[in-house]
Amino acid sequence: MLKKLNRILNVFIGVLVGVFVGHGIYVFWDYKSHPDLYAMQSAPWYTSVLVYGVFTILFLAAAVLIKFMIRKKENVKKQEKKSDG
Repeated sequence: MLKKLNRILNVFIGVLVGVFVGHGIYVFWDYKSHPDLYAMQSAPWYTSVLVYGVFTILFLAAAVLIKFMIRKKENVKKQEKKSDG
């Protein structure tokens, strides 16, 4: 069960990074294509990329923390098996 959860977390981490990179590329392309639209806004063009970045870092930190706890639990189980066997 822990290995399956670890695989799911790996996919989740990959999806997070992919969405962040894809959004950043799209926003940059849109800024280069339509600079006048972004000139009208009070915030810089990269503000949404920064917001995505903050949330990506938060979710990545949570996923890495869960992965660390899974690895620690697996190591405890291995130690128990060694001491029993």
